[in-house]
Amino acid sequence: MAEITVRAVAANDRQRWEEFFHGYRTFYKKELDAAIAERVWGWLLDPAHESEGLVAERDGDLVGFAHWRRFARPLAGETGIYLDDLYAAESARGLGVGHALVVRLQEIAAAEGATVVRWITADDNVIAQRLYDRIATKTSWLTYDAAPAHDA
Repeated sequence: MAEITVRAVAANDRQRWEEFFHGYRTFYKKELDAAIAERVWGWLLDPAHESEGLVAERDGDLVGFAHWRRFARPLAGETGIYLDDLYAAESARGLGVGHALVVRLQEIAAAEGATVVRWITADDNVIAQRLYDRIATKTSWLTYDAAPAHDA
């Protein structure tokens, strides 16, 4: 089996990344939106933006991506790595793409002195959860979203 390598996203990854990004949004039942793809791509290439990207390659072909950022953990006085998005091409699922991307984030965390790599997933994404249950610990924390306050 061909080895999967992981590296930082580069400008020439745009076309394949965008295909994957649209596939990722489709998986989560979000409409395809070129403006959102353009905005996120800009974030990934902007060294001043908090979002960073990794891509996974197999035999020279991109087969997945991860979007991530650092976050402060004030209660612990530490920092962590937050995995925002993880995607593997349909043709490469089950080949270790997700695992390779998470391992690379663990390596980055170790090199930077971060104490955790954290992410969330949909409660019905059972296929991804099979991987996550093998490589990480499910927490007891619940996630909440609140809309921004608007002036009355």
